[in-house]
Amino acid sequence: MSDLARVLGLPLGTLVGNRVASAVVVDKTGLTGKYDFTLEFAGAMLPGGAFPPAAPDVSDSSGPSLFAALETQLGLRLEEKKVPHNVLVIDSINKIPVDN
Repeated sequence: MSDLARVLGLPLGTLVGNRVASAVVVDKTGLTGKYDFTLEFAGAMLPGGAFPPAAPDVSDSSGPSLFAALETQLGLRLEEKKVPHNVLVIDSINKIPVDN
């Protein structure tokens, strides 16, 4: 489940300029086993892919949202909460030229 949580960070994240900013998804299930499953949802495993553009015709939808698919297909629910986590911040970097 911790692997699934880590992978879900990408479609829930965003693309900032040319950099991918994955969302932080914390596994609170307590499940430790290995699972084999298929998850089908309208969207993509790309930055922001969990939020596909709204279809012009609701009947033309290609599937449920990532949130609905997790709940109906796997019995899991994503909840937005603020949790503390470690972040590495680099204020500046100095590069000293080195002869080759």
